[in-house]
Amino acid sequence: MDLRQMEVVVAVAEEGGFTAAAQRLHVVQSAVSGTVRTLERELGAQLFDRTTHRVALTPVGEAFVPAARAALRAAEQARSAVDAVRGQLRGTVTVGTMQGLWAGLHHALAKLRAQHPGVVVRLRQAAVADIRQALRDGTVDLAVVALDRRQQRALDTRLLAREEMVLVASPQREFGGTGAQDTVTLDEAARLPLVDFAPGWAIRDAVDRAFRAALVERDTTFEVNDIIAASELVRHDLGVCIMPESIAARFPDLAVRRFERHAPHWNVMVVRPRGETPPAVAALLQHIT
Repeated sequence: MDLRQMEVVVAVAEEGGFTAAAQRLHVVQSAVSGTVRTLERELGAQLFDRTTHRVALTPVGEAFVPAARAALRAAEQARSAVDAVRGQLRGTVTVGTMQGLWAGLHHALAKLRAQHPGVVVRLRQAAVADIRQALRDGTVDLAVVALDRRQQRALDTRLLAREEMVLVASPQREFGGTGAQDTVTLDEAARLPLVDFAPGWAIRDAVDRAFRAALVERDTTFEVNDIIAASELVRHDLGVCIMPESIAARFPDLAVRRFERHAPHWNVMVVRPRGETPPAVAALLQHIT
């Protein structure tokens, strides 16, 4: 068994198939299939169940893949340690983040690239629950996400920002209520057609918590999994949407109202698994502020 075989198996598991794994590894599919078959013969056990429509890990494969990932990480750290002694930092950093938070990483990535051009960064965008699981599985090295207190368990976290959310609406949207012209209450928002993000999104979690804490019930009119789609629905006055102020600022043609009280908020933080930090990951961390 060698590291290349482990890399191939992990790629098949993560990509969900031999064709996608071959594209990721820049080899032909027959090479991927042959490598897996050879390793299965060496192990005396089948790692994947293969059907016409899908490839899935067997129980043996489920046990093998985390150990293979750990071996690949250890090998990468060994190479990075040698490079660091020689003054050449190399390696790969996989960064997870949520839709809407990419902008905050641009400066950090630019500084890392200027200082250590040999470091490769892989960016992975997903829902917060999926990112947290990826951190635990070792498929993501660090993440810039919004987590609640429960989700922070067993992770090393550093707060970057605490941000309130606002209500975004079409400029022609008429508001009821007696509050100030540029403010709104959760009660007023609940009476409007709401564009919500999908369950599992950090924005949705924060909005749900705020309405529960205020004892206000609401219904979802539209549910989306894309910020641009939400803004388009709002722009055409099909509904209003609650989102962080920094994201709302990307749509200057839309009207913004702050909440008088009980405003939803999220805590944006940089997160990584506990334990030793690989040199390439540490180099990126020092630039994320």
